[in-house]
Amino acid sequence: MESLNIQEIVQKIIKAHAINLKDDQTEVQLIFDNERNHYLIMVVGWYDQRREYESLIHIDIKDNKIWIQSDGTEIGVAKELVEAGIPRQDIVLGYKSPFKRQFTEYAHL
Repeated sequence: MESLNIQEIVQKIIKAHAINLKDDQTEVQLIFDNERNHYLIMVVGWYDQRREYESLIHIDIKDNKIWIQSDGTEIGVAKELVEAGIPRQDIVLGYKSPFKRQFTEYAHL
């Protein structure tokens, strides 16, 4: 995998999701660490007297694989990565246990 290209694809997907999250009560934080290959969307603030602090999407790139650590989207980040041309065997559903990964169509690490 070409890491710069993968970084760009991951960032593009995250930015597209961030656009839909804007509201007056919470802050959407995009965290892109290109040196260490960590990418997140954080939602921070208050919503109707309730504290909001969550990672909507968390993706790491390690050992030439894209690890989806958190995916709070309806579409599914893995599906979006495949549509962007990333092979399924290069995507790890890190939010699933190693045992359950063997039953997915993605990498079984």
